[in-house]
Amino acid sequence: MNYYIDITLQPDAEMRENVLLNKVYTKLHKALFDEQSTNIGISFPTYKILLGRAIRIHGDMNALTKLQTVNWLGGLSGYCKVSDILPIPEQVQYRVISRKQSTMTNAKLNRLIKRNTISAEEIKAYKAKMFTKGLDNPYFELESGSTGHLHRRYIQFGNLLPNAIGGEFDQFGLSKTATVPWF
Repeated sequence: MNYYIDITLQPDAEMRENVLLNKVYTKLHKALFDEQSTNIGISFPTYKILLGRAIRIHGDMNALTKLQTVNWLGGLSGYCKVSDILPIPEQVQYRVISRKQSTMTNAKLNRLIKRNTISAEEIKAYKAKMFTKGLDNPYFELESGSTGHLHRRYIQFGNLLPNAIGGEFDQFGLSKTATVPWF
């Protein structure tokens, strides 16, 4: 991961920041999925409490050049400022950026109810516990291309590390083990 591309969102009255971020991330996911990419990671350099207005795409020169040639942003390119492919600065730290999943969800509860493995009293307790154990991580709200259902993908930021850890990324640009440069 010696190079990166910055995508800076430019929302307006027609396209709010959070909606634009969700749409850009969905298109990036589709491009990574279509290419079956496992060597491109992402970070969010303006992350504070929210993910921010920037997505940084990390990879080697070949992977990023290939991504740039497919025009994956399409009609959203007018809402984004896309940098050239730039080299990673020399002095950086690294961090794992991964998906955070809740262990208690409505979908899981519905499966338990459908299988008749949970009583009415346990349903109430499950719902109460589910709401108290909610995630407060930043997230994307993505629309499934196959079903059209919306789902949230919560993002977790690991500790800053002095050295890179290699590995593969999923088609969302996330990894449980591999790091991306953080600067």
